[in-house]
Amino acid sequence: MTVRNLDALFRPKSVAVIGASHRQGSVGAMVWNRLTGGGFAGPIWAVNPKYDSLDGYATVGEAGDLPEPPTVAIICTKPASWPSIIHQLGGHGTRAAIIVGETRSDEDRLHLKHALSAARPHLLRILGPASLGVITPALCAHLGAPACTVKAGGVAWVSQSNALTNAVLGWADARGLGFSHAVALGDEADVDAGDVLDYLASDASTRAILLEVDTIHAARKFMSAARAAARNKPVLALRSGRSDPVDELYTAAFRRAGMVRVDSLDDLLDEIETLGVGRVAAGTAATLITSDRGVATLACDAFRAAGDTLAPCSEQHAAAIRDALPRATPGNPLLLGGDALPEHFGAALKVLAEQHETGTAFVVHASTHNAPAEQVAQILIAHQRYAYRGLLACFFGGISLATRDALHAHGIPVHSTPRRLARAFARLVDYRLGRELLMQTPEGLPARVPEAVDAAQAQACAALQAGVTELEGGEAARLLAHFGLVALSPQQASKSGIVDVKVELRDDDNFGPVFRFTAPSDDGISPPLRRYGLPPLNPILSRDIVSKSAHARQMDPEPVLAALTSVSQAVCDIREIVGLSLVLRVMTDRVAVVEPRIRLSATRSRLAIVPYPRRYEQTFDWHGQRLSVRPIRPEDEAAHRELIGAMTPDDLRLRFFGAVRGFDHSQLARMTQIDYDREMALIATVPNEDGTTRTLGVVRAVSDPDNETAEFATAVRSDQKGRGLGRLLMQRIIAYAKARGTHWLVGEALRENAAMIGLAKACGFTVTSTDDPSVVGFRMALDEPEE
Repeated sequence: MTVRNLDALFRPKSVAVIGASHRQGSVGAMVWNRLTGGGFAGPIWAVNPKYDSLDGYATVGEAGDLPEPPTVAIICTKPASWPSIIHQLGGHGTRAAIIVGETRSDEDRLHLKHALSAARPHLLRILGPASLGVITPALCAHLGAPACTVKAGGVAWVSQSNALTNAVLGWADARGLGFSHAVALGDEADVDAGDVLDYLASDASTRAILLEVDTIHAARKFMSAARAAARNKPVLALRSGRSDPVDELYTAAFRRAGMVRVDSLDDLLDEIETLGVGRVAAGTAATLITSDRGVATLACDAFRAAGDTLAPCSEQHAAAIRDALPRATPGNPLLLGGDALPEHFGAALKVLAEQHETGTAFVVHASTHNAPAEQVAQILIAHQRYAYRGLLACFFGGISLATRDALHAHGIPVHSTPRRLARAFARLVDYRLGRELLMQTPEGLPARVPEAVDAAQAQACAALQAGVTELEGGEAARLLAHFGLVALSPQQASKSGIVDVKVELRDDDNFGPVFRFTAPSDDGISPPLRRYGLPPLNPILSRDIVSKSAHARQMDPEPVLAALTSVSQAVCDIREIVGLSLVLRVMTDRVAVVEPRIRLSATRSRLAIVPYPRRYEQTFDWHGQRLSVRPIRPEDEAAHRELIGAMTPDDLRLRFFGAVRGFDHSQLARMTQIDYDREMALIATVPNEDGTTRTLGVVRAVSDPDNETAEFATAVRSDQKGRGLGRLLMQRIIAYAKARGTHWLVGEALRENAAMIGLAKACGFTVTSTDDPSVVGFRMALDEPEE
């Protein structure tokens, strides 16, 4: 995974068009005209030996003749020329290139392979081939051949389809909507969807990401990038092909990443309006404001169909409405009456502002003689500040372009029908719920003692050494028993339970090991429930799967959740398991395994999501205590809160560079729920008398997507300082970063933090100055040979 030099594509300072042309209809002419006509303010060069100048711009014969290295080059020539062009650009210092042309033959693909090899020594990034290009409207940078110029907005568009990208850009332009960036990925020979998601996750100009993909090429990279992006902003995904056998797996992957899957292009387009224009804090409820009862009925039907919930109207709320609007009918929907005036809509928003439980405000209006749409729109603009959870509008019959643009300028999305408005809001709610699922703290389960896991590992390895690749019956049950799973004997298995859940594991070519869960319908007629899941699972994620079953209300969920989580742990810990099939028989008070079969192999694909890395666990005697150093887990949230609570205000200020009173659940979840593929937090714990553990200190390192640099930070309980714990943790995070192949470990501290500066020096860091005179930096090269 890498975002190296992607800023060149999204924030170019200068551009060269290789193969720029005057020939009407040629790719070189389309790219050149779009770049020069878009208003890009930086230097522009044309490269074509047939011209001395092009539209008043100086033209050179070859890329190597450019007067200075362009930030990005757009290549419009044939594949045979790509390797030499990339070699010249890379040697000149260009950081990125967009290849517009396609590969149509094996010979073309060989030229592409050589071009990628030529780019690698220079770290030059290549988008494409077959890419429509990259557009950054805020810079008037239209790099490629989009069908129209693009306005600036808050949503990023990322697509594998050139035709769909052009269609969406045209659709948005006709409606006065814009984008922060628009990217057509092309064939993804180098830059792919995961790379772009990683960049956009931290792009300040992008409030939301709309993604259209058919195939994910690098599942682990994609999942890691998507989870990071979805924690920061809404990510909505469209994938066509519902009849595709693996489509349900994509649905599971999107949900696991915290993304919202949309069903159609119409839905995705509506989100350009909702997310690109407005700043809506989607709760679980909303209040509908309208003047007409028929319109209200249509809107309520749309909300119910979308799964949205209209907020209840309390007696206090109703009384406030009657005082402010005597002719209105309190409730939800709030009916202002057929003779309502524009100012009544403003008064309604003002009343709702005092009742926070009313949620997001929806104004659905059909123009009347008393309340013309344009006048109502102006009232909404004037009273928008009262809609504390956001305001969305729907005007039947449409509004003028000037009115629409005025609403957009004030951050009010406008939809053409109640159905579109309701579905757009429902997807925001889905994002919030999905993000909450990512941030949930799983219930703690009894930890598997290392000896049990080692015994299961030994059984799998012994079987393979003996030439056995399948375990069935008792042998399979014996391996699973190490993870707390109890199998039924054939006599016991004949007894019925509430439901049988079939669990299968297969090694997918892209996503690696994936689960498929199948449960029968409750009526025996409807199709069975099928769900995919990506390991590792925990009880929270397992509950999300179990809750969809028609039998969920009949069962005690806890044994089911524990069993699913244990099966997942077996797969994560025993890498020799490449296939699995068993039935979980759910009974009133327990769950048992029936007919287990396990397939073994010496090699297995990588998991798409990195599981808890048990190999970094260590336990040893330390100052008369049994100290464990291990990676942090989501279940450590309560202990982490106690760690922070045990630090003095001054220690907290030195650690977090400012006054800190405490952290809420969301902030603590970010500290304890980490993506082990790009981040590590090692905690030092000791046991309490009641069997719980106490966290004494933590050190973490967060790597950039290139694994070039990792930034570290450490904290130790104030009552444990001076005992060498900080140095112990620092030594382990340095060893971890070295083993991972990270090149540099860096950090910062307040200049007054003498203890941290002394620790860094003692561990071998170089202390440097920073742009802030009150802050010092630490830097250590990890790939230098030790003396």
